[in-house]
Amino acid sequence: MFRKMRYDIRAVKERDPAARNWLEVVLCYPGLWAVWGHRIAHVLWRWRLKLLARWLSQLLRGLTGIEIHPGAIIGRGLFIDHGMGVVVGETAEIGNDVTLYQGVSLAGTSLEKGKRHPTLGDGVVVGAGAKVLGAITVGEYSRVGANAVVVKPVPPCAVVVGVPGEILTSKGKRLKPGAPNLEHGLLPDVLGDAVADLVARVDELEHRADGGAQHHELAFTPAGGVWYESDDPSI
Repeated sequence: MFRKMRYDIRAVKERDPAARNWLEVVLCYPGLWAVWGHRIAHVLWRWRLKLLARWLSQLLRGLTGIEIHPGAIIGRGLFIDHGMGVVVGETAEIGNDVTLYQGVSLAGTSLEKGKRHPTLGDGVVVGAGAKVLGAITVGEYSRVGANAVVVKPVPPCAVVVGVPGEILTSKGKRLKPGAPNLEHGLLPDVLGDAVADLVARVDELEHRADGGAQHHELAFTPAGGVWYESDDPSI
């Protein structure tokens, strides 16, 4: 366990440029406290001291704002950045070198006993406010965009965005061996692209209906799906 704790400190220093030294990490990172506390609570849970384990996890919840059920299985190098509002359910499984941002929930969707929470593979990054629901698996080195709601399995090295989450395949390149790809902010604008395609289609149909008459410039750019000016031709 102590080897994992040392690895946890190193993971914070590697993934947060604001972390200046190991002492600052130990004293000022509630995400690290939550992970370390969970490691102790998980041992108590396995020793069948379940009430004590739950009490410790609730104590840590009040201290850090992060709720991790003592039954959850967590690999080495979990980095919970900021952390407030993170919830990890009882049967959740988290691989090595996973990164969770604030407001993330790994929650269940069933009242049945047994496996009902998600499994995250190695190197997964889950953006702020995202929800991963049910006994699904998020493949290794995948990225979940901020505020996405993931309700179906995700293959390795994929990007998930939207509500409900839409899976987009990526090349899945890593920063370096054993490290996740933290560029979870560089995500495609799926909704914007869809609206851009619709606007382009409507403009094409109007053009045909008017016998090829000149029309104003599109309000959206098909390349990026970004609104750049009013679609009023008089402006």
